[in-house]
Formats: sequence, C-alpha cells, structure tokens
Amino acid sequence: MTSRTEDTGTGSGVETGTAAGSGVDAAGSGGRDEDAVSRFVERFAADMTEAGMQRMASRVFAALLADDDGSMTSAELGERLRISPAAVSGAINYLTQVSMVGRERDPGSRRDRYRLHDEVWYDSFANRDQVLTRWERTLRDGARTLGEDTPAGARLLETAEFFAFVQSELVGVLARWRESRKATG
Repeated sequence: MTSRTEDTGTGSGVETGTAAGSGVDAAGSGGRDEDAVSRFVERFAADMTEAGMQRMASRVFAALLADDDGSMTSAELGERLRISPAAVSGAINYLTQVSMVGRERDPGSRRDRYRLHDEVWYDSFANRDQVLTRWERTLRDGARTLGEDTPAGARLLETAEFFAFVQSELVGVLARWRESRKATG
C-alpha cells in the first residue's frame, strides 16, 4: 500500500510508494515521478473544468486516465485526490451519467471499481453527434416558430445550420478515426 501522502501545494495529494489503482510499485511503472503525475492530473482536470466539466468529475476522470489500469476504487480515488467519499460519489455519478466511466465489481468483493470505458473519447464524441442532431432539429423548429425572416428566427436558423455542419464533419471524423485505428491495429 501507499507509504505516505504528500501535499504538492495544489491542494492535491500525491501518493508515494505505489501507483494508485494498480497496486504496482512506482518502480514497476517505469519509475514514474508521482509528483509529476499528480501535476498532470490537476492540469488536465483544470483544462476539462475550463471546458465546462464539473471540477471533481474532471479530477476523478483525469486520475483514472492516468492510472495504468484505468480503474480505481472509491477509496483509491479519495486517497489519490485527497477528496471525501461524497465528492468521489458525486463525480462518479456524473461520469457514469455521461458514459465516461463504468462501475464494476471485483470478483469476491463488495467494493465497486470505477473503470474508464473503452474508446471513451470516441463514445463521448459519438454521443455529442446525437446531441447536435437534437439541437439542430429544435433550433429549426424554433426558427419556423419565430419566423425565419425575423432577427431571432434568422439567428436560430444560422445556429441550426452551424450544428448541422459540425455534425456532418463529426461523422466523417469519427469514421476516419475508426479506419485509422483498424490500420494501426
């Protein structure tokens, strides 16, 4: 288990001795600098928060992303990030709701383990595709309701056309990604 927790000055704890989640000694993880890993987790979480994700959900997601297994228990997440069980629970509920993380049980254990979904980024963007399609439909209906020749209706129509464009580009991007993954194995 972890020998001690250090404060990096960012309000986040850094485990020393083992890599959280994997139970592997830091030397078994290529001798990683756990302080640097913690700084990465906090930096990426801040980027995600700035983009609109909840702060704790961002931190939990970034910690899972940085874990070799992509999987941790609530206790491991709480220890790694120095957050309460309630904060872990709220973050996991959000991440589960948006299909970025799944919940599973270790055989013979009553503890839940939280795991990143395979292809988490692909799935996130594919789900955005569905959202964009719904928004486009609603905006077109709104433009018709307001009158496409009114300033508000024209604004809604332009927004709908933008979402239609982004959605059509996203479909192509996702298809090209799948093809590139098949080609590289």
